[in-house]
Amino acid sequence: MADLAVYAGLFLTAFIAATILPMQSEAALAGLILLKSQPIWLLVAVASAGNVAGSFVNWLLGRGIERFRHERWFPVGEAALERAQNWYRHYGKWSLLLSWAPLIGDPLTVAAGIMKEPLPVFLLLVTIAKVGRYLVLALVTLNFL
Repeated sequence: MADLAVYAGLFLTAFIAATILPMQSEAALAGLILLKSQPIWLLVAVASAGNVAGSFVNWLLGRGIERFRHERWFPVGEAALERAQNWYRHYGKWSLLLSWAPLIGDPLTVAAGIMKEPLPVFLLLVTIAKVGRYLVLALVTLNFL
């Protein structure tokens, strides 16, 4: 039962970190890797699934919330959203390979929804980016910490 709580906590942390809410999942994953009590491949898979799911929520927000972007309560600043849309217009779907990056990743996934990127393409590119980031983090954690 404790393992389930570990995986659920990691999934939730990675999920929230991928949404527009501020949170970091890298420390949680690195800490769990250093504990060496769960298989690393499973930790990376759970963190990746949570992070991709959070990005999917951003995509959904982008699909349906464009009409509210000028409202005071809108969760992404106008300037950040405009930068993300301009980046997305310029680089297109390939910019989603940077969805792992701090500061720009979350707005890019919202912009992909606003720009009506097809869901299969979105999920493929975001999954590549998120899994790649967590694999690099796992390798760095194992080799340097």
